[in-house]
Amino acid sequence: MSKPQSVGRVFRNPAESTQTLESAALVVGAAIFVVAAIIAFFSFGGKDLPISGPGSLGQFVAITGGITAFVVFVFARIVLRTRRSRLSARDNAEYDSAGVRLRWFDVGALALAHGVIAILAWTGLAALMGVSFKGAVVFSFSAVILAGVAVALTAYVVFLSSVHLSAMLLSLVLAAFIASGAITSMMSATDPLWWQKNLSTLGMGNDISSLTFNLTLIIAGIMVTTIAHYATAPLPATTRAEARGRTLVRVGLMVLGILLACVGAFPLDRNEEIHNSAASGMAVVYVVLVIAFPWLVPSIPRVFVLLGYVYVGVVVVLAAFFITGYYNLTAVELVAFTLIFSWLIVLLRNTSGLVSEPDAVSPVVDAAGPKVDVPQHT
Repeated sequence: MSKPQSVGRVFRNPAESTQTLESAALVVGAAIFVVAAIIAFFSFGGKDLPISGPGSLGQFVAITGGITAFVVFVFARIVLRTRRSRLSARDNAEYDSAGVRLRWFDVGALALAHGVIAILAWTGLAALMGVSFKGAVVFSFSAVILAGVAVALTAYVVFLSSVHLSAMLLSLVLAAFIASGAITSMMSATDPLWWQKNLSTLGMGNDISSLTFNLTLIIAGIMVTTIAHYATAPLPATTRAEARGRTLVRVGLMVLGILLACVGAFPLDRNEEIHNSAASGMAVVYVVLVIAFPWLVPSIPRVFVLLGYVYVGVVVVLAAFFITGYYNLTAVELVAFTLIFSWLIVLLRNTSGLVSEPDAVSPVVDAAGPKVDVPQHT
């Protein structure tokens, strides 16, 4: 049984092991609780607060939690970089061996995504509680404690998300970020009948709804380029053909991310030609990737290939429905986006499995006779 880690050891080397990382997350959460509670004490000024809305407890927690999430995510990545341990290096060995590192804009985009998710999550929870307790207020002392706990919880979760970042976790963050950003934009749209036109209508105008929608697409595009590295790092590249196939898949996914960012950077009402070209290009790149995948990566499971073909078939059927007037463009776009990003999540899961399974055991010839399988420890 391993000895419990001392507090001093956690401060000296927070990334030494899983246990010290967990302890470091608790320390960060405790420190954030103190800071957030002090800020809340002076911000509230001894007044009772509404649960949601302007000047409410929910608004304070959302804004403070969003800023905290951004700062803590970047801080946790710095901790891993300056205090990288043998355990964390082994956990990410397949990515390190492929030369994959999170670049500064990757870290910035992921930190911003965590911040936005925190803001939207706490805002939504506060709105739900406000509806459940109509007319209720929170006493000043209780508000200070609740604010400190909520922001500290945000810091704790984000710290662990940052230090344990993996391909699968990255895909889930992407899905949560896009879903929260899109839903917020839909709920705050100035035109309640936007859905009768197309999804890009959400990005038109200069209000907070359009800004949220476009910023969500831009950050999501940067995150997809990060996913391109994570998804392709485990792919085999022992031969020239395998290396070429891995490169083409990586480039295809990066182009997909760049086009997604362009959809948000060039709204429909400002540059229709570039916007439509980027949106159409995403569909083309996705279809080409799905069709070419079994040739580019022959080791990919055939079930995954079949799933991709089914997705493409669904997109074709949706396009036919739109042409005949049975579906409007919004319905086609929503389903197509859902299919593409769910395909990315499944891709991450399948590619990570290509390196985790074969290396579990390896045959060793014993001097006395037959081969035995023994676990590999690195």
